[in-house]
Amino acid sequence: LGEAWAHGADVDWDAFYQGARPHRVDLPTYPFQRQHYWPRFADSAGDVTSAGLESPDHPLLGASVELAGGDGLVATARWSLRSQPWLADHAVSGTVLVPGTALVESVIRAGDVLGVGSVDELTLQAPVVLQERGEVQVQIGIGDADDSGRRPVTVHTRTTSPDGDTEDLWTLRAQGTLTEPGAPAVARPEDFTAWPPPGATALAADGFYDLLAGRGYEYGPVFQGVRATWRRGDDVFAEVVLPDQVRGDAARFGIHPALLDAALHAAALHAAGLAPGGDDRTVVPFAWSGVSLYATGATALRVRISPAGEDTVTVHLTDPSGAPVAVIDSLAVREVAAETLDPTARAARDWLFHLDWTPLTPAAPADATGWAVLGAPHTPVTAPDGTSLPVLADLTALD
Repeated sequence: LGEAWAHGADVDWDAFYQGARPHRVDLPTYPFQRQHYWPRFADSAGDVTSAGLESPDHPLLGASVELAGGDGLVATARWSLRSQPWLADHAVSGTVLVPGTALVESVIRAGDVLGVGSVDELTLQAPVVLQERGEVQVQIGIGDADDSGRRPVTVHTRTTSPDGDTEDLWTLRAQGTLTEPGAPAVARPEDFTAWPPPGATALAADGFYDLLAGRGYEYGPVFQGVRATWRRGDDVFAEVVLPDQVRGDAARFGIHPALLDAALHAAALHAAGLAPGGDDRTVVPFAWSGVSLYATGATALRVRISPAGEDTVTVHLTDPSGAPVAVIDSLAVREVAAETLDPTARAARDWLFHLDWTPLTPAAPADATGWAVLGAPHTPVTAPDGTSLPVLADLTALD
């Protein structure tokens, strides 16, 4: 009857409910959006200033201290899927990796303290793997300035397992140099004032991340920020946004790593074989040069990616009004093979809320050929049919 009414039939509900006392029930006023809402854990760092350290007030950094004599700075942090659950949405070949954009964001913030908040060069030596449990200790070291004002920077990590065991040795993950930021600028600004860019051809965005997933890029909702792409000659343009799940944290970053990472996904139109002349390799950012951040807290970007050599691109980013946000003079990528990643650190995107039922096959019933009494009963024991049962002193009597 309800189905007939839903299809437009005229139903006499008064007659149907005669003698009953029905009442209306309020329905939700919004549809289910099927979005992830990560639990927020309290900051466990405590007051680091009581230990003579500074608090960088940054989600990816826990404490920092300037070295005596003005020789540099050391910043520390702990990264995990518990404290930064949104990182679980960044997986490559089934393994959760800290995106290179997070390392760039971290060293820029650490360099800001010393006035060198621009990346001159930063080479990623090895990916930082996050396991489902446990954490990664991070140490960023910035050295003394040379005659040109540039300062060397390194990023080391070591892993702490869920049971508290920590690796003895630190592993170098990235190294390079930092320099003073330049004046905000973007080449060919006319490309960003008229949008979409004049003369550009729209590229199909539907199924974009499904195609990337088939090539090993397993991005969850937080890292699926590409909304539209265009192409004009060798240049690729993109419109990217920071998803709602983490948009409220944008002001805490210089540029949110998920937003910057999404800006680079358009480069996959070349590198991942999604455009003519591409290939099927799984590549990740390797060498960054000339990275400057001009504005903070962005939630939406206009992006232009231009080829700058083999496996290398130049990236310009503005806000929706065309004002400069950041520039990457040169970004080189390199292939990453699944077998080179940590096999124990699998993608744990849904580990907080995944329910699964495992079917069980009932065990075959035991073949009971008779009954016996084990031990020394005070009174005789009989079987259900009334027959007396044998008494065994212990189980060895069954041999």
